[in-house]
Amino acid sequence: MSELTRSQSFFLRHEFAIRRLHSLTGIVPLGVYMVIHLTTNASLLNGTETFQRAVFMIHSLGNLLPVVEWGGIFAPLLFHAILGVWIIRTGKSNLGNYQFTGNRRYVWQRWTGLIALVFLMTHVLHLHGWFHAGFWLAIMEPLGFASFDPYNAASSLGEAMQGYVWPAFYLAGVLATVYHLANGIWTAGITWGFWVSPQAQQRATKVCVAFGVILAVIGTAAWWGAVRMDAEDIAQARADEAIMYEAAKETGLAYDMPEKRTPVDVEEAESASESDDDTITE
Repeated sequence: MSELTRSQSFFLRHEFAIRRLHSLTGIVPLGVYMVIHLTTNASLLNGTETFQRAVFMIHSLGNLLPVVEWGGIFAPLLFHAILGVWIIRTGKSNLGNYQFTGNRRYVWQRWTGLIALVFLMTHVLHLHGWFHAGFWLAIMEPLGFASFDPYNAASSLGEAMQGYVWPAFYLAGVLATVYHLANGIWTAGITWGFWVSPQAQQRATKVCVAFGVILAVIGTAAWWGAVRMDAEDIAQARADEAIMYEAAKETGLAYDMPEKRTPVDVEEAESASESDDDTITE
């Protein structure tokens, strides 16, 4: 018996539980997180202060942040992705024989799932570097990865999105992920038995399409908020972030953690501190 056949046999024996776990993790927590994440990033259109304040709130979790990230985001994402690849390998499409809308959506759901997986893994590497270990970041940062600095959120994000390649990659990735989530909610409703009749599925289609359009607009706004920044905008954002950082440290919203700041900002702060010490000494 081949490995694929054994996989198919296991899938058939546990299909009920597998499909429900897969659809559940795609909506909670991943879908919920995606909505929050895109909305937070879209707040950049309202200015550096709004976006940086939101990032300060997230990172105020301190030592609990890695637990939340791995328990609520990365582990469910890996689980959902592994199951998704498994379903793609063991599933069969009859698109070549029947060109029905449902069959097309079946194929698009799987292709956008693969695109979303590549996009999200690259996105995490590009902005966060996958791991926060010092030796790993020392390798990734010179290569242009791990480029997001939480305490310089707007300016570091704007710098990371310069050029044409990254903006095009992110726009395609965001839209593919939005489609995968919106259509996945429709599919999950069938898996869980929420809409089974043709009439119920038609109503669910309208709701999911509306949700997908709204989320696509939010996602595009988040994308545009980052890619529209030029050198002048980035410099102004960095100046605003420096002021906000000092105020946030006083209120306890931000910690004294240089690794979460852009290196240029850290160097400037250290130089300013040394100058103040020299002035006091004189």
